[in-house]
Amino acid sequence: MKQIVILLGLLCASTTTHAQEEVTTHPNQQTLLESADPALKANKKLVYDFWVKVFLGRDAALAPDYVAESYIQHNPNVPTGRAPFIGFLKSLEKPDVAPTGIPDLVMITAERDIVILAFRQERKHPTNEGETYTTTWFDMFRIEDGKIAEHWDSAPLWK
Repeated sequence: MKQIVILLGLLCASTTTHAQEEVTTHPNQQTLLESADPALKANKKLVYDFWVKVFLGRDAALAPDYVAESYIQHNPNVPTGRAPFIGFLKSLEKPDVAPTGIPDLVMITAERDIVILAFRQERKHPTNEGETYTTTWFDMFRIEDGKIAEHWDSAPLWK
C-alpha cells in the first residue's frame, strides 16, 4: 500500500511539473525589430508597421505602401489580391484610437523573405467550465520587392 501512495504522489508531482506554461507577451516590441541583417530588419519593420497601421489601424489608404498588388491570401475569410484585401479592410470597424503597438505580441521572427508574428491568445477551456488557457497564434508573411506578397495563418472559416 505504501508503494501505491508513493507512486500516486510521484504521478501527481510529475503532472504538475509538466503543466502548460502560460504564453506571455514580449515586454519591449521595438527590440523585436532588431537584426544584424539589414534586409531582415527591414522585413520585420515592414510587417510590424503594416500590422499596426494598416491592419489594426484599418488605414486602407496605406495598404498599397505595404501590400503587393498580386497579394496572395491563405486565410479562408479574406480574398486574394490587394484590391479585395482593401475592400475587406474597409468592411472592418475602425478603432477609436490609432494603435501604437501590437496587442499580445510574443515574438517576431524573420528568415530570408519570411516574417512570422506570434501572438498570445487566451481561450475558454474546452472541458473545464469557467477556466481559460493560453496558446499561440501565428501569422506568416512572404516579402517580395519590399511589399507583403503572401500571408498565412491558421484561421478557421468564419460563419
